[in-house]
Amino acid sequence: MQDTFIQAYPKLLQPTVAVAGLWLAHGNEPLLSQWLIDTMRPHWRAQNYAIKRIELISVKSWQEVLSELGSQSLFDDASALIVTGNHKPDKAVIAELERFAQEAQTGAHNHSLLWLTSKQDKRSQSSKWFAPFAQYGHVIDCNLYNEQQRQQLLQIQAQQFGLKLSQEAWQLLMSHTEHHLLSAYQTLWRLSYLFAPQLMANSDKTTENNISKPATNVALDVKDLQAALVNDAQFSVFDLSDAMLAGNSAQVAKIMFQLKATDEPTTLVLWAISKDMRQIMQLMDGQDPQALGIWRSKQGLYQQACRRQTRAQIAKWPALLYRCDQAIKGLVRQPAWELLLQAALELSGRRLFAMQ
Repeated sequence: MQDTFIQAYPKLLQPTVAVAGLWLAHGNEPLLSQWLIDTMRPHWRAQNYAIKRIELISVKSWQEVLSELGSQSLFDDASALIVTGNHKPDKAVIAELERFAQEAQTGAHNHSLLWLTSKQDKRSQSSKWFAPFAQYGHVIDCNLYNEQQRQQLLQIQAQQFGLKLSQEAWQLLMSHTEHHLLSAYQTLWRLSYLFAPQLMANSDKTTENNISKPATNVALDVKDLQAALVNDAQFSVFDLSDAMLAGNSAQVAKIMFQLKATDEPTTLVLWAISKDMRQIMQLMDGQDPQALGIWRSKQGLYQQACRRQTRAQIAKWPALLYRCDQAIKGLVRQPAWELLLQAALELSGRRLFAMQ
């Protein structure tokens, strides 16, 4: 089954979702991939899944994936694997994935595999490796093709935050954020904190009147949004992106310290660094910047960043990003901001430590 993200996302927000089997999400928008994981994680936990991540560093990594899916845990009912990387499975692995998907359909097991890849064109979607996901699993196109889709997704997020923007407020938000999904989402996130007292008051009032009735969303007009857009923070993750791509390591460090001081969400900082790193890796792989969705005004910065790196250096980036993600989740003892700073400086061309 194949769906666009805008079709699949509302379904996954439902209370009960069958998550066993093969899932493939392809696209160049990291935020959509993260939202997909965030919606599937509660279903995995509710069904007592052991959640693990595997980075595909070569075709051989698929053997590790198959091994994890075949292992049994004494404490968990099944495994949920989040697989990242663009290495395609070989013929033998394709056969195993097809068998895995068919057995999931018959209820022989409850394991779940979610593979996150870059955008796949029509030629790739007709390849043999794609067939098990399309025929027996779920394929989700994590790309946005127009502004209507972008606003639809943001409206869902706004509703989850307890916000309801007027049409004029939406127009201002999209214009102010230059139709950038992450920037618009950040603004909604900040709005939810700015209007948190009102949201809580609405929730308390609803509970007093009728405990089964959902809380009323806070309605915001253009004036409310304009006030929220005046941010006390001197820098944003977009300033960080420009500084990293320009190779201005001193500015990168300054922005990172300021983002930390203003409690910028570490997940959003990681998304910004991850997106730039992955696009540089794709550019150095010979991909076209326009096909990757890089704005013309920033293509020069990306090319400049590519010239500062070597293939040996960028080959270590996925492992560094994975450590950052682990630190954010509290799975390693090293502070998340320390690793994020290291990653940001790596991208700018300044290496704090020799990566193993």
